[in-house]
Parts: sequence; structure tokens; C-alpha cells
Amino acid sequence: MSHGDGDHERFAHYVQKDKIMASALEGTPVVALCGKVWVPGRDPKKYPVCPMCKEIYESMGVGGDKDKSGKGGDKK
Repeated sequence: MSHGDGDHERFAHYVQKDKIMASALEGTPVVALCGKVWVPGRDPKKYPVCPMCKEIYESMGVGGDKDKSGKGGDKK
């Protein structure tokens, strides 16, 4: 699990949509599909999608537990 270091910082990550909303309202950390833990604060559109998150998401198939539109990004 990452806590804000390494390659995870260079990517936008997939997170459950409801978790992104809760984080925005409460300032609580989120956990990406790849395991990265952080408080989102930057525009995810500025970063490429995390390859680990993308692979996990695609392996879930249609109707998976996570919502791709819940992509969140942060680079500290």
C-alpha cells in the first residue's frame, strides 16, 4: 500500500465514486484500486491513468464493484 511516495504520484487513480464525494466533503483519504491511499486534491485529467488501477478495473468486467467515473487524481 502506498502512502504518498513513488510512482503512484504520477498517475490518476480509480476510486469508488461515493468515496470521492465523501473525501471532498469530509477531507478523508481514499483508497485506489491499486492500493494508493491519499486525500485527492488535484485535477486527475492532468495525469495518465495508473496502469495498475486500469488493469484491475478492466479485469472486473462490466458491473464491477468500482466505478470508472470515480477516477480521482493527486500529485503531491
